[in-house]
Amino acid sequence: MKAAVVVYPGSNCDRDMKMALEGVGFDVTMVWHKDAELPQGLDFVAVPGGFSFGDYLRCGAIAARSPVSQSIADFAAKGGHVLGVCNGFQVLTEAGLLPGALLRNAGLKYICRTVGLKVETTSSVFTNAYTQDQVINIPIAHHDGNYNASADEIARLRGENRVAFSYVDNPNGSQGDIAGILSENRRVLGMMPHPERAFEPAHGNTDGKPFFASLIEAMATA
Repeated sequence: MKAAVVVYPGSNCDRDMKMALEGVGFDVTMVWHKDAELPQGLDFVAVPGGFSFGDYLRCGAIAARSPVSQSIADFAAKGGHVLGVCNGFQVLTEAGLLPGALLRNAGLKYICRTVGLKVETTSSVFTNAYTQDQVINIPIAHHDGNYNASADEIARLRGENRVAFSYVDNPNGSQGDIAGILSENRRVLGMMPHPERAFEPAHGNTDGKPFFASLIEAMATA
């Protein structure tokens, strides 16, 4: 299975993402933001965390208008699988691939710690290795992770079973304790926590490894 990790100026979790994807068997290509086209034959695209373009204007706003971002949108429109983590989640919302916006944390402080996440749905290639309502421990590291959307949009996400993860103890003020959401076709996931930072024993826990292992297995058998 072939994957691409997109790199913007200021990305700092791209190599972590590459290592996690390679660790479960993906053949990974790093793609620079000025590349107008994604490599041919891709099965999966990951938009990693970091501080793309220094978080100027709004987090992810400039990155969402980089040449490669239109190719990501086209890939998603054709049914491709896309993951955005932390800054990547911000990029996906700014690009219109996912609803809502990520605002400044309610406490106005950068937060870096491991938090409990509840698995809200197992009906996606990203979450099917877990059990419904399972609590996993995944690190967060963000200043603008406060998920916001209209009341109608939040109700729609819940009604369509598109909330992938929620915080057990909300660290940032996100509406509905939302930590990650799925697109309408369930092939695009945006989440603030970093599963690639809970992949191997040296990280302190491996709760993120099933996320990547199930992803490649589900895609290989689809």
